[in-house]
This record gives sequence, C-alpha cells and structure tokens, in this order.
Amino acid sequence: MSTSARPGLRVSSGLTIPESELSWRFSRSSGPGGQGVNTADSRVELVWDAANSPQLSPVQRERILERLAGRLVNGVLTIAASEHRAQLRNREAARERLVALVAEAIRTPAPPRRPTKPSRGSKERRLKAKQRRTDVKQLRQRPRDV
Repeated sequence: MSTSARPGLRVSSGLTIPESELSWRFSRSSGPGGQGVNTADSRVELVWDAANSPQLSPVQRERILERLAGRLVNGVLTIAASEHRAQLRNREAARERLVALVAEAIRTPAPPRRPTKPSRGSKERRLKAKQRRTDVKQLRQRPRDV
C-alpha cells in the first residue's frame, strides 16, 4: 500500500494523523508463522510522536498526554502488533489500535453527575420491601412461648 493512497489515519472528523508523522519498525515475531517465523519480520511497531504533532489542538494534546501518560515515553506513543502471520495484517492491526486509542483519549469527558435525592415514593417502597422481608423471616422462626 502506498502512502499516496492513504493521506493519513482519520481519528475523528477534526483529526487526521498524516502518514509523515508515523514511523514503523519491523522485527521477528514470536507468534504463529510456521517455518517462516524465523526469517520474516512480521512483528510491527507503529511509533507516533503525540507531544510534537502539529495536527493536535492544545486541548487534544493535553488530553492525550494526560490520559495516555502510562503508555507514552517522552511524548511518543508506540503500538506493537504481532498477532497475525502477515506483516501487512499486523500493520493494519496497529493502525486500528492507534486510531482507537487516540479517539478514546481525545473524547470530551462526560458531564459531571448532578447529585439527586431519593424520592419519597422510592423511600417508602424500599421500607415496605424491607418490612416484607422481615415478616417472611419472622414466619420462618420457631414459635416462641410467651
């Protein structure tokens, strides 16, 4: 696949990572591959410098650096794929993983939950259910002589 056919990785409507920012490393995979596992470089590492990417807005960069802090090394995100026998399929898997990770990281956070109080009806229903449970357990006990 040529780079001219793929202008870049489309993460969201507002973000596309150009191919020029992605770099690839290949090595021998420890996974399946039969006799060719020792000769073919089917393991793929996709490297993207998130901290210095001009495609990111300051808000997106901040979210990525904060949310992917455990995966970044000096602002660089590395994704390894070796689950397939073919290098091409591992490249596709790595690209998909990068898109999913970055899309999740730049997603706007959910609005904070507004605290609410239980309604009067829900309190009454809860107490009635507790009383029913108590009555059932009382009936299971041995009768006491008073």
